Amino acid sequence: MHKVLPSVLIIIFYTVVNAQDTTGVKIPSQDAIYTRPFILKVNNLSTSIGGYFEGNSNYFSEDGVSEGLSFELRRFNIFLYSSLGPGIKFLSELEFEHGTEEIALETALLDFQFSPQFALRAGIILVPLGMFNQNHDSPRWDIIDRPLVSTQIIPSTLSEVGFGVYGRFTLIRYLSLTYSGYLTNGLGDGVILNAEGKTFVPSGKRKEAFEEDNNGLPAYSGRIALQHSLGELGLSFYHCVYNSFRVEGIEVDEKRSLSITAIDFSANFFDFTLQGEAAYSMIEVPDNLSEIFDDKQWGTFFDIIYPVYKGSVLLFDEAILNSIVRFEYVDFNMGRFNVTGQNVKDDVTALVLGLSFRPVPNTVIKANYRRHWTVDAIGNPTIHTAGFQFGFASYF
Repeated sequence: MHKVLPSVLIIIFYTVVNAQDTTGVKIPSQDAIYTRPFILKVNNLSTSIGGYFEGNSNYFSEDGVSEGLSFELRRFNIFLYSSLGPGIKFLSELEFEHGTEEIALETALLDFQFSPQFALRAGIILVPLGMFNQNHDSPRWDIIDRPLVSTQIIPSTLSEVGFGVYGRFTLIRYLSLTYSGYLTNGLGDGVILNAEGKTFVPSGKRKEAFEEDNNGLPAYSGRIALQHSLGELGLSFYHCVYNSFRVEGIEVDEKRSLSITAIDFSANFFDFTLQGEAAYSMIEVPDNLSEIFDDKQWGTFFDIIYPVYKGSVLLFDEAILNSIVRFEYVDFNMGRFNVTGQNVKDDVTALVLGLSFRPVPNTVIKANYRRHWTVDAIGNPTIHTAGFQFGFASYF
């Protein structure tokens, strides 16, 4: 056995490195913002405009009750990129959600790339927490809804003002190590003081964070990853003091911190694409709220993608039809009730089945069936939600 195992590992590694990408989404996370199609053919010292948009239909029922069929134009995003000189790049992204219901400047950054091993970045940046937050463009994904863990535990899309460094080191052929680290204005009081009535990290995002920190203590985040040409394994973290413990220089409360750790991966084995992410968060809450607001949460998702067909379809010479399975789980409260000692539930399990058709790599048509099993904090009967979604997404 000890003689066979090294050979098996070598074969698996060779297969991963030389596998063919079948989805059009396998972009190394650190490189994702600069591998969009509107940038790839830009000459030096020039400016380019691009973007993407997505829309879909929804038909869901909850325990047999449905509101019927509806349509939405979920996002319309505009990119602006400019090469200002050797190693100096500007990139911004303006996002319109549901028409003009919500408008946000998601990215506006300036990079100074001194070498592949070292670069400075400043502005509104995508925090390097997990795989999805930096590589979330809808045309790259074959499922309509974003992963629950990536939006509920990791509050993607998480953009914050700050600065930091990043770089890449080549270890051996086809294998490199990337790193990034940033100081930013962090999340705010909404982590616990929110309309959800529970610990909910996404509610900590605030528009004022683009103007100033709410307590004068920057958040810090970072990610390291092993990358080859078609896959990566990453480990990342995020830490901040989220509450406004200091008002005009005077401390009025205790400091309460929030930490999130994430691990992510993507790889191709033969024609299968596997990708996933898991995150664990720890949140300090006031003692008098510990019965309601939990201090530990976690979640995960796992995708399996397989190309059912590759070839010519009508006008498209290299079309791909993918089948997709996604498993998801999030636990919003990992604790116990102080009085009874009973486990607090408050979790969601989800399964998604789907097909996606890519007539060209940067355009995708998606059909998904989604099912959720939701259990509330006190363990009432499970709520069953199920439905169909049909949608599209495309770069331009």
